[in-house]
Amino acid sequence: MPKHTPDRTLIIGLAWFDRKQWQRLTEAVEDRNELDDTYELWKQSALDAVQVIERQGQTVELVHVEVESLVSWCKEKGLPVNGRSRAEYVTQLMQRRHGQTKA
Repeated sequence: MPKHTPDRTLIIGLAWFDRKQWQRLTEAVEDRNELDDTYELWKQSALDAVQVIERQGQTVELVHVEVESLVSWCKEKGLPVNGRSRAEYVTQLMQRRHGQTKA
């Protein structure tokens, strides 16, 4: 992971789902009990998290996640579809987006 230096802004990626993708997520994950009960609750929690992170001086980038791509990626890596793998997936998408792909 790259070091945070004064000339490099740290950007935090946050998985973002539209209503359809969130519904698909609830069907695909192993940690359903860790997710909010409804899309509306999830969305509000996510927006609240963005505000907290930004108040701490960090930059948040919403990363739209297509669940089928996430599930395929998890299968390829031999990972369960859960919060930890979602975070790793978003990190990988962010690295690609910002030209920091892993070798």
